Amino acid sequence: MSKGKGYRTFSVGGYDVLVGKGSRDNDALTFDVAVGHDLWLHVGGETPGSHVVVQNPSGGDVPRDVLEAAAALAAWYSKARGAPLVKVDWCRRSDVVKPRGAPAGLVELKRHKTLKVRPGLPAGARDDDG
Repeated sequence: MSKGKGYRTFSVGGYDVLVGKGSRDNDALTFDVAVGHDLWLHVGGETPGSHVVVQNPSGGDVPRDVLEAAAALAAWYSKARGAPLVKVDWCRRSDVVKPRGAPAGLVELKRHKTLKVRPGLPAGARDDDG
């Protein structure tokens, strides 16, 4: 996990999965750290939660188990944490846009897919800071 950054870092199946810590941190993670072919995830609906980024340097397909683990993290770091199943929207970072004048953390998706997952942390991970 990262200390002193605006996001937590998890390693899942050889991929770095980054989880924003707050609204401003979510914006920085999404628009300053992530690049176009990285995957971006967030709980569906208008439920508050962290932006989650799966860094994807190769630009290829991210394995399904990595995507599902990242979606479980998005659900865990959201107001939907206590639900048995949570809808998580995901897309490439290039499909995430910031509306003009929108508050920190608010984005729009040009296109996305949705997964239903059980909220949780990856095996062996600890939530040290929040």
